[in-house]
Amino acid sequence: MDTIAEPGAASQAAGADSGIEDTATERFSAKRIWRFSAHDVDEVQSLADRCHLSPVVARLLLQRDISTPDKVSAFLKPKLNDLRNPSLLPGVTEATSRIMRSVQAGESIVVYGDYDADGMTGTAILYLCLKRLGANVAYHLPSRTEEGYGLHVESVERLAQHGKRLIITVDCGIASIEAAERCRALGVGLVVTDHHGYGQQLPVADAIVHPALPGSDYPFAGLCGAGVAFKLAWSLAQAAAGGDKVDPAMRGLLLQLLGLAAIGTVADVVPLIDENRIIVTSGLRALVAEPLLGVQKLLKLAKLEDCRQLSSEDIAFAIAPRLNAAGRLSQAQLGVELLTTTDDARAEALASYIETLNGNRESIERSITLAAGKQAKEVHVLAEDPAIVVAHAGWHVGVIGIVAGKLAERYHKPVVVIALDPLGAKPGTGSARSPGGVNLHQALESCRELLVGCGGHAAAAGLKIEEQNVPAFRAAFCEACSQQLASGTGEKIVHIDAEAPLGQLDLSTVQLIESLAPFGAANPRPLFYASGVRLAEPPKTMGKTGRHLSVRFQQHHTKMRGVAFGQAEQWLTELTECQEPIDIAFRPVINEFGGFRKVELQLVEWRKSK
Repeated sequence: MDTIAEPGAASQAAGADSGIEDTATERFSAKRIWRFSAHDVDEVQSLADRCHLSPVVARLLLQRDISTPDKVSAFLKPKLNDLRNPSLLPGVTEATSRIMRSVQAGESIVVYGDYDADGMTGTAILYLCLKRLGANVAYHLPSRTEEGYGLHVESVERLAQHGKRLIITVDCGIASIEAAERCRALGVGLVVTDHHGYGQQLPVADAIVHPALPGSDYPFAGLCGAGVAFKLAWSLAQAAAGGDKVDPAMRGLLLQLLGLAAIGTVADVVPLIDENRIIVTSGLRALVAEPLLGVQKLLKLAKLEDCRQLSSEDIAFAIAPRLNAAGRLSQAQLGVELLTTTDDARAEALASYIETLNGNRESIERSITLAAGKQAKEVHVLAEDPAIVVAHAGWHVGVIGIVAGKLAERYHKPVVVIALDPLGAKPGTGSARSPGGVNLHQALESCRELLVGCGGHAAAAGLKIEEQNVPAFRAAFCEACSQQLASGTGEKIVHIDAEAPLGQLDLSTVQLIESLAPFGAANPRPLFYASGVRLAEPPKTMGKTGRHLSVRFQQHHTKMRGVAFGQAEQWLTELTECQEPIDIAFRPVINEFGGFRKVELQLVEWRKSK
């Protein structure tokens, strides 16, 4: 079926003459604002006719600002050949020249990566490429708990003592001014590859590879650390081949490395548009066709080894968390070893150990989430305060970012979770997350005099703080967030693409929606709305920990199963006791089990029907 209903009769009548809804329709719930996107009916049909599309897909593309046949083709059929030549990426030419000199001279090189999944995959990309080129290369990833993020002076000195003559950073280094100066003083070469924001001063290095380098005009600044590393590896392969065309063996390796770049891109939640869309689409195919040994083991643990097609959600919810668990529990070095080893027994042992780490991470995370949620209610007036700041001695720094994200989603406001040093000898480490409406980087900058340091992005950031400054910081941060929020409520908006009666969501319609994949940041899985829905039976908890909900919905004569991930604690009682019709906001997905395929719903939000 190629039609999806509009948000309701009233809004249809409002735009009946022109074919345009006058404004985006807002529907208010006690939880969040539900807002429908406005659209032009004639424009939808025109794009559908010109590009031979279903009106469903045409409308969703227009809502993503994809309005011409060329843009439609690039979006729906991304081609590997459309990746920009690596020589165009700022700093790649200089970095390639410097690295190849070290390779040819036999100098000892170290790839110095970040400890998250993006950093691990990017480190593995450059390490494997350099090994294939015959380089004398090793890798190093700092401990999250002992060293922290970035390139450090102490690390530079230690690597120099071990005879390293060139350091190549991955997913870090753009803000490591002192460490870069120490490299220069010790005569150690430095190539920085990064994608993070930078300050007024850049590090002194032999080369800096960054998609948004000052003075450059590279058209896409959204590459992640692994994406930047892949571009550099591609350039190194071209340099070794003496031209754009690399030999078949190196081409095969680059395709495997593209799979790693896809993992890093999804894991780092960068926009899945432009080059990132090409990297992920082609990389997902490469992960199925010929994955590296370590990736094979991860796919097996996630029960994905027999999948004929992987999705970005498979990476986001099954592969990335396992790699990130190693980094969060200060074992990122083992994560890179898993991705680079060619020893089957070693790969099996490493994968098993990382699976154990992931289980430990989940247990630690649940414990801290409960404690942080309890503290939030004690130190904040949750209905009024525009943000939440919680702190405790002994919380594991490796999981506080996840906890902050969960609380931000639960309360729909910015959250800072701070792990204080139990001995009080070192500053506390904090992670901040924002569900939208507040730019964390700006908010933290306004509180900088109370912090030892801070950095990050609009939606995710980190900080260092002395314990005695936490109360003052809490007040200052809440004030900064309040000033940013126009309404002062901090209420989150749920952007709904269209209304879709459950009876219209057959396999053919949802398969059309799937043509917009891979889904992720800047291209979320479409969100739909259905009204007057009833529960066909009481909701049930599911999963090993009972954190998820299984719900069976009925609308008119159509029954459909829905799943609410991580919402059992909040919604089980409310849904069980609700005897009235409800409205649901959901994402339709195709579930494959036992050879059968059926449409299911991922429940995002619900409210009693009005």
